[in-house]
Amino acid sequence: MNAEQKIAALEAELAKLKAQYSAPEVSPLAPVSGFPDLPVVRGVRFASGAAGVKYQGRDDVMLMVCDAGTSVAGVFTRSATRSANVLDCQRKLALGAGDGPVAIVVNSGNSNAFTGREGDNSVAAICNAVADVSGVPAERVFTASTGVIGERLPHDRIIAKVSELHGDLSVDGAAGAAHAIMTTDTFAKGAAVSINIGGEAVEIVGFAKGSGMIAPDMATMLVYIATDANVDQGVLQSILSDLNEGTFNSITVDSDTSTSDSLMLVATGKSDAPRIMDADSSDAIAFADGLRDVMLDLSHQVVRDGEGATKFLEITVRGAASEASAKTVGLAIANSPLVKTAVAGEDPNWGRVVMGVGKSGEPADRDKLSIWFGDILVAENGWVSSSYTEEAGVEYMKNADLKITCDLGVGDGEATVWTCDLTHQYIVINGDYRS
Repeated sequence: MNAEQKIAALEAELAKLKAQYSAPEVSPLAPVSGFPDLPVVRGVRFASGAAGVKYQGRDDVMLMVCDAGTSVAGVFTRSATRSANVLDCQRKLALGAGDGPVAIVVNSGNSNAFTGREGDNSVAAICNAVADVSGVPAERVFTASTGVIGERLPHDRIIAKVSELHGDLSVDGAAGAAHAIMTTDTFAKGAAVSINIGGEAVEIVGFAKGSGMIAPDMATMLVYIATDANVDQGVLQSILSDLNEGTFNSITVDSDTSTSDSLMLVATGKSDAPRIMDADSSDAIAFADGLRDVMLDLSHQVVRDGEGATKFLEITVRGAASEASAKTVGLAIANSPLVKTAVAGEDPNWGRVVMGVGKSGEPADRDKLSIWFGDILVAENGWVSSSYTEEAGVEYMKNADLKITCDLGVGDGEATVWTCDLTHQYIVINGDYRS
């Protein structure tokens, strides 16, 4: 076999492997019912379209416009290499730009990150174009970009679609917007709740994108949530920041934090519910409970769409020195490639959980450590439980939804994090992500 024949044989073998481990059309962990039928949020309209930023034959840009009187809050990545879009959004929110109309424009296919001054210019050009068409002040136009890092954003393609998008704005366009911001996602992610505040109905609707480069350092993806509740901006920001820690900041797919992570929440105030001015009031608590349901639902959907995922794993750590310590231990277990591959292989390897506890650097009593797989007591008092059988462990690991619980035996701290397994498909998806 000559050199050309060897190369051809290798290429054929590579193609065979890619076909064998190619990602499914939709994650096996996706909601069976598909994208939900989201209710209308008064004061918000959406549109989506195909700008051809990278992808061909699919929508890749969305526009969201909110009426005057809208409060806006957000949390963003703390990455040192965050995108020009993130920096612009953070600057505008820091200015406290009141409660006028709001516009949000998002593209997929290109993250506009690590693009230097050109990235800033792209953001400014898009914001000005949206402002010119919509009448929303440029300082109230927020942007996000998601996709490949280090390539200049062809913002002229987005700007060319702005007028069309504005003309297509619709109160029931959230589903199209959710699909337009997807990258390696296998399904669009949406969630909604209807709550009662002061005897009046309030809607909370959200959608998200995220599949890979997911780790807790703020929001870990792009998320947009809208409500017609009437909430003071400072209270809105406080509630969002608090809820973020136990939802989006408690998930991980691959331990990698994106340069573009953004979570934005808008409250139009168009419901008849009373204005929420105090974060400790009963109305604020009711609102926060509903918002948490939406945020937790969306964060779990992101994990369920983890690149190549076949298992959804909940990890609860209790008996820790503090809540923060419990969360650190939980993430040490969740981010371990050894734990994640054992889950993928349906191997009840509790020794890898012990390893995760130990490497976390947090206090734990080896001789009091207990571990459960689901309701099965696997280890107690620092050793395998006398009641545990490998057969029971193997059978449990066949489930698509799994739970591991650890008691560290040193305190009252408790926290829960969520992750997925690590499979061959993750390598395939990311091995040629830019192609």
